Amino acid sequence: MKSLYRSTSNRKLSGVLGGLSDYLGMDASLLRILFVILGVFTAFLPLAIIYVAWIFLVPEESEVH
Repeated sequence: MKSLYRSTSNRKLSGVLGGLSDYLGMDASLLRILFVILGVFTAFLPLAIIYVAWIFLVPEESEVH
């Protein structure tokens, strides 16, 4: 069963996109690029709020496994 977590090994800031890429089964670099492109079109505020909420709501990989 897949579990959603923040990655401890595939991280640039807090592991949010690294963990999401593991969960979705896609490349983390591609997800980061899509995140930045989407952020440009939404003025980053909605994505920044979601990113910060994700940091507090989703456990780290070491807490899940």
